[in-house]
Amino acid sequence: MRIAWISYGFEELCVQNVNALAEEHEVLLVMPHPQPGETQYAISDRVKHFGFDEPRLRQPLRQLSCVAAIRRQIDAFKPDVVHFQQGHMWFNTALRSLKRYPLVATIHDPRHHAGDMSSRKTPQWVMDYGFRKADHVIVHGEALAAQVQQLFGFASDRVHVVAHVAMGQVEGATAVAEEPHNVLFFGRIWDYKGLEYLIAAEPLIAKEVPDSKIVIAGRGDDFSRYQKLIGDSPRFEIHNRWISDQQRAEFFQRAAIVVLPYTEATQSGVVPVAQMYAKPVVATRVGALAECVLDRQTGLLVPPRDPQALATAIIQLLKDPAQRRALGDAGFDRLQAEASPAVVARQTVAVYEQAIADRQRGSKPSPAQASATQPTQTLGSPSHVNQ
Repeated sequence: MRIAWISYGFEELCVQNVNALAEEHEVLLVMPHPQPGETQYAISDRVKHFGFDEPRLRQPLRQLSCVAAIRRQIDAFKPDVVHFQQGHMWFNTALRSLKRYPLVATIHDPRHHAGDMSSRKTPQWVMDYGFRKADHVIVHGEALAAQVQQLFGFASDRVHVVAHVAMGQVEGATAVAEEPHNVLFFGRIWDYKGLEYLIAAEPLIAKEVPDSKIVIAGRGDDFSRYQKLIGDSPRFEIHNRWISDQQRAEFFQRAAIVVLPYTEATQSGVVPVAQMYAKPVVATRVGALAECVLDRQTGLLVPPRDPQALATAIIQLLKDPAQRRALGDAGFDRLQAEASPAVVARQTVAVYEQAIADRQRGSKPSPAQASATQPTQTLGSPSHVNQ
């Protein structure tokens, strides 16, 4: 099979996926060059790679020229299927001309992140247009599949749940010892991440575990309001900046627990990284988090916006090293069994095969036809997590 994979982001996820797909298929990866200082992920020699310098959104002529170059690369490759990640304000303008190919979209976030001002620069209707142009769509959780069907009126056989691929391995990473009372909050710091609830839980945690430390690692649009809540407390270690993969490996190795106090979510790229390092996760019951963090099996789940419940779960694990290890090991084992690149590649190819077969039969339902039997309902505004 000849697969054209298009993405304007999600670099680590993309490279993990295309490298696995390229073991048995011909793959074209179209993705921007990394920005100076960002990680350059190792793309397999089997993958044909077209990298480009991504223009600013406010540069329409350069954007259209870039999209035209991408289209030429796709046409020259003659793919059997085109798979795009989430979409992009300017790339979506090319989807009508790419309809000659079966189209698969991975929908990471059906709606913009709460507090994610960069994503909001692209109108939601532009993203919705791209989602609706796909023959089949992939999501990373059953809760998201139901939401996508309701939001867009897709028939259930057009929406496929494929695991979020395992991530987090770093070649040559420095080995760092675990700190038994280290609690890690990792990733981009946006409103929906619920960091204020972890900060509110900290005095409760410190009362029971006096030497506990909360490590906050990631950049955000405005950290000042969190800094005011933290004050000059010595029990916080703050790294409010972009984190390299080498540094990420060190943070996760040091952590005893990884905490996701989100107020809403789709899925999370932090969870597979935590599980790669065999760390238990304390997360809230929002979005599809309960599908990747199994309560009392690979971590603990608590209600959102509840500092007391969050503190209780964290204290429980900080005081019980044996339970931490058991939950962390179970998370690692589940990740390898269900989300390894090879497993995810097989699941993804099955979606491609169905999209190609449906196109050959001319049987793709229109959104209007699907909506006639499945009424559209707007749900809450979930989100994805990246660093």
